[in-house]
Amino acid sequence: MSKHQQPDEAGQRKKDHIELTFSSQMVNIDVDPRFNYEPLLGSANNTDLKTNFLGTIFEHPIWISSMTGGAEKAKTINTNLAKLCNKYGLGMGLGSCRQLLSDDKHLSDFDMRNYIGDRPFFTNLGIAQLEMLVEEKRTHKINELVDKLNADGLIIHVNPMQEFMQPEGDKLNYPPIETIKRIMDKVKTKIIVKEVGQGMGEDSLRALLTLPIDAIETAAYGGSNFAKLELLRLKNEFAEQYSAFTTVGHNASEMVKLINKLQKELKEKVLCNNIIISGGIKSFLDGYFYIEKVNMPSVYGMASQFLKYALISYEVLEEYTKFHIEGLKMSKAFLRVKSI
Repeated sequence: MSKHQQPDEAGQRKKDHIELTFSSQMVNIDVDPRFNYEPLLGSANNTDLKTNFLGTIFEHPIWISSMTGGAEKAKTINTNLAKLCNKYGLGMGLGSCRQLLSDDKHLSDFDMRNYIGDRPFFTNLGIAQLEMLVEEKRTHKINELVDKLNADGLIIHVNPMQEFMQPEGDKLNYPPIETIKRIMDKVKTKIIVKEVGQGMGEDSLRALLTLPIDAIETAAYGGSNFAKLELLRLKNEFAEQYSAFTTVGHNASEMVKLINKLQKELKEKVLCNNIIISGGIKSFLDGYFYIEKVNMPSVYGMASQFLKYALISYEVLEEYTKFHIEGLKMSKAFLRVKSI
C-alpha cells in the first residue's frame, strides 16, 4: 500500500491484481537483453534528465525529428509540437521548408518561434534543393529562410534513395558531401545533417564527423522507410525491381557502434560532437539505451509517435509526453546498460 492510499483503494488494487494475473504472464517472451535491472540503486523521483546539447540545456534528452512539410494540418502539428518543446525543454526540427523558398504563402505553418520560446528550433531543406541553390548562386535564400523563421539553424536532409524512387524526384549532380561543404562556405548558421530513414554507413559518417557541423542525426533504418513509401507510389509494372533498395541501410545500433569506433579512430579530427539518434526509436527504453551507448553528447529523436498525438490535440500530446518522460526517469534510475 502506498503512503497515501486508503484501505478500499488497496482492496480494489488487489482485486485487479488477481483478475489480471494470468493475462500478464510473459509466456514465450524473452527478457530485454540490453539492461541490468538494479531495483536497489536508484530513485525515479530524484532523477535528473538534463543534458547539455547544441550549446543549451535540454530538460529531457528528446528531439522532435522533422516530419511535417506542406501537409494540410502542418500548422496545428507544428504549433502543438513547439508548445510541447517550450514547456518540457526539448528541441525540434521542422519538416521540409522548400515551399518557403519561393513565397511566404504558408509561412504561418512553420513560424513557430512565438510558441517554442528559446528552445532549439531548426528549419529544414533537402540536399537537392540546396544543390540547386548553389548552382544558381542563390544561397542567400537559405539565410533569408533561417532569418524569416527566426530559426537556430538549418537541417540538411540527405535523401538520394528517396529521390531515386520518387516519380517526380530530383537526381543529384554532385555527391551530397560536396554540396554540404559548399553550403557551409556560404551560410553562417548552425547546421545539422540527417538521412531520412536508411541511415548512413561508415564512410559517410567519417566524412560528416570531420566537418565543423553542429550535429548529425542518424535517421537510421527501422523507422519510417521513405524509399518504401515512394516505391508504393510508383505506377509502373517494372517498379517492383527496385524493392531490393527498401532493405538497404544501417540501423541505429550499427550506427552508434560506427560513431564510437570513428571517434576513437579520428580523435582530434572529430569536429562534430553532437549526435541525434533517431530511426526506429519506438519507446523511452530505446532512446535511453542509445544515448547511454554512444560516447558523444546526444539526445534521441522521435517523429511518428509525437506526430500521432499532435494530430489529435495538444492535451493528448502532453499526456503522452508525461508518460514517456516518467518512463525515461524510471529507466535512468533503475536500468544499467549491459556491455553488449
